[in-house]
Amino acid sequence: MAVTPAMSAMPATPSYAAAMPFVPLSMVQLREMARINRVDCTNMYMAAGNGHFGSSFSCVEILTALYFSVMRVDPANPDWADRDRHIFSKGHAAPTLYSSLIRRGFMPAEWMHEFETEVGVKLMTHPSRRYQPGVDVSTGALGHGLSIGVGMALAGKMDRKDYRVFVLLGDGEINEGSVWEAAMSAAKYKLDNLVAIVDRNGLCVDGRAEDVMPMGPLKQRWEAFGWETFEVDGHDIPALLPLLDVLRNQGNAKPRMIIANTIKGKGVSFMEDVRGWHADVITPAQYACVVDELKEPLQ
Repeated sequence: MAVTPAMSAMPATPSYAAAMPFVPLSMVQLREMARINRVDCTNMYMAAGNGHFGSSFSCVEILTALYFSVMRVDPANPDWADRDRHIFSKGHAAPTLYSSLIRRGFMPAEWMHEFETEVGVKLMTHPSRRYQPGVDVSTGALGHGLSIGVGMALAGKMDRKDYRVFVLLGDGEINEGSVWEAAMSAAKYKLDNLVAIVDRNGLCVDGRAEDVMPMGPLKQRWEAFGWETFEVDGHDIPALLPLLDVLRNQGNAKPRMIIANTIKGKGVSFMEDVRGWHADVITPAQYACVVDELKEPLQ
């Protein structure tokens, strides 16, 4: 990747060994980690020459809360049998996940600079369990993550494990019929160890999500399928934390759905709620603007 003057001004990424230590981080640290995540995503997309900015930025606070406060994971032992699981069903926003895993210590920071630069690099367009430690499921084809999550949660119940399964879905992908088959199955099997989150940014590549396929009152729809359902500002970390961090043996026999209302492109003024930034090429001038908007560390 060619390093521009603007890129050289960005904060350095940590070495693998120096990745930020375990959580829970303070609220100020969590917000700062979310800012760093957006910086990391921007650098990865600059290296690749294009990327899914909108979808990546809308889910930053959700992943920050999961990996730096909520999930029980061990970067030194990514396949630990008792770890909490996370399925990043909206796989096209992979750099948000990569940044979280690198900053959490699962992967070396050097990989970030190679994102999509050539065939054979470790970080690709979509997450891969085969090549990336900390990735529980390879994703990319939309609409399958919740079904896999149901299987993992059911296995946990059958094995009497207390791990939790988190599934992050895009609002566009819940148009898929397989999502609703999984929703019915989760209720049938009383999977109260399953937490799904819909990143409801309201925009798809083809237009407004409600125009592409109206979903009506989403909270009531999931409740009708037998889920315990909540609605929250998906960028409000203090509000997200208590909803994500459910008891390991909740005992109410209901899977949990969190409808997180978000803004596509959140954090960068000229990208927010703009459909064109679902996936686009970033120019050096635009990159410099993003750098300028994200440059100030939080105090």
